[in-house]
Amino acid sequence: MGIYLSTPKTEKFSEDGENDKLKYGLSSMQGWRATMEDAHAAYPNLDGSTSFFGVYDGHGGKVVAKFCAKHLHQQLLKGEAFQNGELGTSMKRAFLRMDEMMSGHKGQRELALLGDNVEKFTGMVEGLRWSPKNEEDADNWAVDEGSDYHGPDSGSTACVAVIQNNQLIVANAGDSRCVLSRGGEVELCDDDEFLVVACDGIWDCMSSQELVDYVREQLKTGTKLSVICERVFDRCVAPSAGGEGCDNMTMILVQFKQPNHSCSSTQSQPVPSEPPSGNERQTAEESKVSE
Repeated sequence: MGIYLSTPKTEKFSEDGENDKLKYGLSSMQGWRATMEDAHAAYPNLDGSTSFFGVYDGHGGKVVAKFCAKHLHQQLLKGEAFQNGELGTSMKRAFLRMDEMMSGHKGQRELALLGDNVEKFTGMVEGLRWSPKNEEDADNWAVDEGSDYHGPDSGSTACVAVIQNNQLIVANAGDSRCVLSRGGEVELCDDDEFLVVACDGIWDCMSSQELVDYVREQLKTGTKLSVICERVFDRCVAPSAGGEGCDNMTMILVQFKQPNHSCSSTQSQPVPSEPPSGNERQTAEESKVSE
């Protein structure tokens, strides 16, 4: 599970933002791990009607998580299915597109850049010389015929929540998780309070219900959302290295501002998107946020 530090790095990198329908806060902390392998993306205004929030937990390195944080939301927007309003299909295709993009020489170079492995003056990537002609088509990530490179050795989990008008779509690959503080419907309702997207560094230490209860109490005090995330980390971090509370931690908290519409369910309880089995990077599913 990686090498631990002698003391945890508890410095937190946080931000807050909002639009007319929601506000969000997020934070990340390296903790006891020797390196920080989490990444995240938060775009409350991905387009005129869509908000995007994603947490990516790198396995075996940081580069795939950073690649997904940089590119996945962009590929979602470019997809034909997204333009046709097919959010579930567009999410699945965007997840699978990440593997395609990382399998060619352009992907190899991009991963090297994200991992700080490019020699600045020669433009070499582990013996591969990059030709400027390959930059002519910015979205050309084709796999080079005859190449012995087939993608990175590391990987990443991904948990993404997309909110478009009154619709919420969650796609999850791996052991990160999304929880909505209300049960029942696929569409957002009046009694939806907030949404949490977090990596397993949080869920190893708190259940869905425990986190929802804690966040609700914190919200009553008017605390800034990013500060609530930071307090969750402080609650979860282990007093010594080894076991639960020693992983990287990343959390996004999204609070809904305005009522959406009335729903038959009035219960307030967490609804997790359970992690699927199978390959972490090649499995994406649409979650209807049901009980």
